[in-house]
Amino acid sequence: MRERLARLRAGRANRSAVPAAVDPVATEPPPAVPVRLGGPGAFDPGRRGVRALAAVAALVVLGAAGWAWHSRPRTEPVDVAASAAVDGVGSSDRPASAVASPSGGTAAEVVVAVAGKVRKPGLVRLPAGARVADALTAAGGALPGVDVALLNLARKVTDGELILVGVSAPPGVAGPPAGAAGAPGQPPAPAGGGKVNLNTATLAQLDTLPGVGPVLAQRILDHRDQRGGFRSVGDLRQVSGIGDARYEQLKELVTI
Repeated sequence: MRERLARLRAGRANRSAVPAAVDPVATEPPPAVPVRLGGPGAFDPGRRGVRALAAVAALVVLGAAGWAWHSRPRTEPVDVAASAAVDGVGSSDRPASAVASPSGGTAAEVVVAVAGKVRKPGLVRLPAGARVADALTAAGGALPGVDVALLNLARKVTDGELILVGVSAPPGVAGPPAGAAGAPGQPPAPAGGGKVNLNTATLAQLDTLPGVGPVLAQRILDHRDQRGGFRSVGDLRQVSGIGDARYEQLKELVTI
């Protein structure tokens, strides 16, 4: 009995001394899971993916271009007929005196008579501020062989003026008609048969003579001051710029 108990105790001691068996499966580490880090090469769409992305980008660019084209600023055409009609309505509301003068011409026109050796003698209408050269052109110009150097082509014409080309003025004609007003700032035609007195005339009065402009009128005044006046009409020949032809044109229009 004692021996059996001793054997049992010895068997238990041996069991506790022997280590437990190790499970080879339990001791194996778990398989490593590959971890892919993000980077430039992390996404590879492939050839088909690249083509699809390119097509999408092209569509976006075309859409943006079309939107920009339709959104561009546009110029609206102006209806000329409508604007002319508006101008016509506006002008019709103006007073008649602002549109036409009592004589039938516009306020910005003058009417002068051109006579003598011209192609189309008669009345011509000119804009305000026109000169003798404009009147001569409106009358068709001088005839061949006519010396227009006797005319002061640069002088401004006045309404109702008579311009003689290539002929002498009849006695008593010098400047605007008697009783009519001359140009602004210009005295009326001189009295005494319409002739200009060389010893009392002003620069403006001398300027009304045919072929005499401001420059030649000033020379006449200078000659009068230097010589103490004119003793005869023939003294005009002594003024620089007055030759035989111009003297013949002036001698019947002046007096002393």
